[in-house]
Formats: sequence, C-alpha cells, structure tokens
Amino acid sequence: MLADLFGADGIIVIVCVVVVLLFGGAKLPKLARGLGSASHEFKKGLAEGDPDSTTALPGPTATPSDVHKDADTN
Repeated sequence: MLADLFGADGIIVIVCVVVVLLFGGAKLPKLARGLGSASHEFKKGLAEGDPDSTTALPGPTATPSDVHKDADTN
C-alpha cells in the first residue's frame, strides 16, 4: 500500500526521517556505534560457536563409542 504510494525509495526516506525525529541528530552516532559493536559481538559469537572453527573447546571430548558405552551401562 505505501509502496504503491511512495515507492520503495520513498519508504526508506520516510523511515530515515522518522528515526531522526525520534532519536535526534545528536544521538544517532551513539546509536550507530552501539549497533556496530552489537553486530561485531554477534559475529564474534558465531565464529566461536562454529563447529568447523579451528579453536577447540576446553574439557574432555566424548567420542560416539564413549556415549554408547555409557548408555549400555544404565
């Protein structure tokens, strides 16, 4: 509905104007900095949790045969 009236580019401009009105020009750099650091932390967390990454998690590792041995003893 709005896309028909303003087009996709018009909607982006309207959203930007609303954000500036809500947060004010002085707070926008802080907001952008916070979003950037949050994005950086998110990507860092994804890299740490990636099973294909080269860093190993500390602690004992269980092989599938160890898991089956524990299940058979119960």
